[in-house]
Amino acid sequence: MAAEPDLALRRLAGLDDHKIDLAQAALALAARELPGEPTDRYQAHLKELAASVGGACTGRSLAAKRYALSHVLHEQYGYAGDQQSYDDLQNANLMRVIDRRKGLPITLGILHIHCGRALGWDICGLNFPGHFLIRLEDGPQRAILDPFNGGREVDVAGLRTLLKSTLGPDAELSPAHYGPASNRDILIRLQNNRKVRLMKAEQFAEALVAVEDMLLFAPGEDSLWHEAGLLNSHIGNLRAALVAFGHCRDLVANPADQARVDKLINEIRSRLN
Repeated sequence: MAAEPDLALRRLAGLDDHKIDLAQAALALAARELPGEPTDRYQAHLKELAASVGGACTGRSLAAKRYALSHVLHEQYGYAGDQQSYDDLQNANLMRVIDRRKGLPITLGILHIHCGRALGWDICGLNFPGHFLIRLEDGPQRAILDPFNGGREVDVAGLRTLLKSTLGPDAELSPAHYGPASNRDILIRLQNNRKVRLMKAEQFAEALVAVEDMLLFAPGEDSLWHEAGLLNSHIGNLRAALVAFGHCRDLVANPADQARVDKLINEIRSRLN
């Protein structure tokens, strides 16, 4: 069973981003952390959720779609942001989120996006820092929703408050904060939640596994190879660190970045000699 999610994630590396099924990829990542646990009932639940949202939607308007998402996910099925144990690793695992009906903004957001896309709606995640948000559109109308807080709509003042709580009181909204996140970026952000928590707990080997999982579906991300190099070096896997930094060096284009990676490679080689 462990090879199945591994293979599923490797296949994503060759797909155009728009062809990635976000919820299925998140399930594959979850299954990597829970080897041997079947995903069938989680697959069935995803289908059930989307069908229930479709059944609850009484029209084509943006308001009707927004109500259906919020009503089904948060009221009918009881999904909610985990306010009490936010940093629990289970909140970043979609299988455990489905079991517990609570999670992080990004895992709950993936469920919202899954339901909307299954119904053909125009819905996406945003590149908003710190707190994952989704955008639902219908023609010229659009709404930014907070999946962690009942799917409520967030206005400009709310966005500004969220941004300042993450980046500090001097932070200001910019068009980049409203930009859609790619499917790969969402999956990387999901795994980063796990990696950061593991690093805080000084579980560096486990954090490295989280990075390696990201590299299965995003092998062209030089920053991930850089992280893999640093983590391998930290736990004493020097030869693996050299390989990772080598991949990073091959991918970076900026001469200054190349020089920094070369310095790291030379430092590792000196430790091996």
